[in-house]
Amino acid sequence: MSESVNESMSESRHQDITVVHLMRHGEVANPDGVLYGRLPGYHLSELGRQMADRVAEHLASRDVTQVIASPLERAQETATPIAKAHGLDLGTDGRLIEAENVFQGKTFGVGDGALRRPENWKYLVNPVKPSWGEPYVEQVVRMMGALDAAKDAARGHEAVLVSHQLPIWIVRSFVERRRLWHDPRKRQCTLASLTTFTYRGDKIVSVGYSEPARDLVPSHLLAGAKPVKGKSKAFGA
Repeated sequence: MSESVNESMSESRHQDITVVHLMRHGEVANPDGVLYGRLPGYHLSELGRQMADRVAEHLASRDVTQVIASPLERAQETATPIAKAHGLDLGTDGRLIEAENVFQGKTFGVGDGALRRPENWKYLVNPVKPSWGEPYVEQVVRMMGALDAAKDAARGHEAVLVSHQLPIWIVRSFVERRRLWHDPRKRQCTLASLTTFTYRGDKIVSVGYSEPARDLVPSHLLAGAKPVKGKSKAFGA
């Protein structure tokens, strides 16, 4: 086989591989401990901005050609330094938005008694759907749509999508063929983490996970950490 044919085949194989990173946003300024959900007006804290900068540095040498974020401020602010590092315009995809939740705007953390309030019981009857918010299946559909769109736009290169903990964990669970209902305390999706999907052509062939800003994440917010009273992991969704 001639050298030119070998080079052509190698280039073709390279172009057939596309990488899409699903990034969770950085820490949010939320002194009142509100489950903010899709509410506007929640911005990154100073620590959250440091997390975003750290991940931008981590990805600076990667072949990123698309940076796209959820429309919520915390995601847009997390994505901005990544787009800037690659000289790209920041795109927005509404499919990357946080999951709907009936407890949005309320405090709903460890030890605050929310689960003992009778007015909340009707929302807790079906954890499989779940009954308190956007069905898991609907999250899978929209997140897979966002992933596929990014894969097509960045074909042969890499894309970064900034989203939120629950939708990221749900679409990863779907791809890895796990049940969608789960214990929220066991999600592997720390602040500013990267869940990375590698495609060969149009097929996902591997899923990876990394935490470039792990040393900046408060210990009670790390994946698998024991919940601390008054410091619910739900707030950083």
